[in-house]
Amino acid sequence: MRARSSLTEDQRVAAVALFEDGVGAVSAAKKVGGGAGPVILLYDRWRVRGRNALVEKPDRQHFSFEFKLAVVQRVLAGENKIELAREYGLSSAKIIEPWVRGYRRDGDEALRPKRAGRRPASSSSDPGEASELDRLREENERLRTQVAYLGKLRALREQGRR
Repeated sequence: MRARSSLTEDQRVAAVALFEDGVGAVSAAKKVGGGAGPVILLYDRWRVRGRNALVEKPDRQHFSFEFKLAVVQRVLAGENKIELAREYGLSSAKIIEPWVRGYRRDGDEALRPKRAGRRPASSSSDPGEASELDRLREENERLRTQVAYLGKLRALREQGRR
């Protein structure tokens, strides 16, 4: 089990034994003397993995687009997330929820792998193009300022001649 858990190994084993006896997560938390949050998370894992919920899971799993799409389509067809998580060997049914939300919002594109890291600063495909556009904008602003200055100067000279 991960070091992040606030439950001791004995508390986790006792909680799983209580789950197997039909006790709910909140009641089990009270009986083992742990916080309700960690016990509820353990209960969710237990519902999917059974006694294997006590075994440490791998750090980070990466799933292919096709895998995510197959799971999401089955969820949208009405299948139970817990059963699907068990069938596909997922550590928790909670993994499926963001996939379904993203698919409903953005379609297939939400399930495709994303490039890691920050996006490039420039939104255009050609970095030279953006700098050229910026240079032209600056030149345009400078020329407008010159025209306005010369117009005021001309008006002042006309006033002085009268």
